[in-house]
Amino acid sequence: MKVRKIMVIGAGQMGAGIAQVCARAGYEIVLYDINPDNLKSGLNGIEKNLARQVEKKRLSTEDRVSIMAKIKGSPALHDAADVDMVIEAVVENMNVKRDIFSQLDELVQDHTILASNTSSLPITEIAAATDRPENVIGMHFMNPVPVMKLVEIIRGLATSDEVYKKVEEVAKAIGKVPVEVNDFPGFVSNRILMPMINEAIYTLYEGVATKEAIDEVIKLGMNHPMGPIELADFIGLDTCLFVMETLHEGFGDDKYRPCPLLRKYVKAGWLGRKTGRGFYLYS
Repeated sequence: MKVRKIMVIGAGQMGAGIAQVCARAGYEIVLYDINPDNLKSGLNGIEKNLARQVEKKRLSTEDRVSIMAKIKGSPALHDAADVDMVIEAVVENMNVKRDIFSQLDELVQDHTILASNTSSLPITEIAAATDRPENVIGMHFMNPVPVMKLVEIIRGLATSDEVYKKVEEVAKAIGKVPVEVNDFPGFVSNRILMPMINEAIYTLYEGVATKEAIDEVIKLGMNHPMGPIELADFIGLDTCLFVMETLHEGFGDDKYRPCPLLRKYVKAGWLGRKTGRGFYLYS
């Protein structure tokens, strides 16, 4: 079976980005979102991103038109009935994901691959909501999707070798570098990144240095493009907290305990760039 048609579930920043790169690689795309406003916003975002690529002469006008023609917006999950692969990119909530995968299990063809873009939740648990755990896999893209090269491919307990190979082929076809990862909390990327961010927030919380100083140390001393406090705001403090809680619960180790200051900011609704205020202020 060759993957030709892909449904992307969730038209937010990640889902729209995944739809864009898959369409650019020639796949036929169904972009699904239960919310019509989100769907419209996601499609508009893709169009704007491609228009910027044309302005920068990285893409021709003809290619932009061709890419958009490959993407069909849909508010109907049953449009998954004839796709070869589904990539889910909705909110990081296990109950929501399991419900979607359970519905997909009833709708899709026997050969259809079911992938989740989860950043930290166990693939094995998501797969258990279906009667085809061998077809379920993790495909963790980095943000922003059109720019970042890495895709973590996460095997669940039952994921078949054949499904892994096909997902690896898709990742390469869309210009990404696939890295195989086993199913542990946070996988590799967030198991390493989030504790670093959490420790940076502890360093601020304990008065060791200002947020600006902490970011400068990491940027200039370790050659990171962005400091950890600034990066936390970019990712979203609610997302950072969720991942740390997932790590803390998954491993039962207090080295993953979320910093109280992180919790306080999330409770205040100061979630970073997306709300205009996190550790930094954004106009």
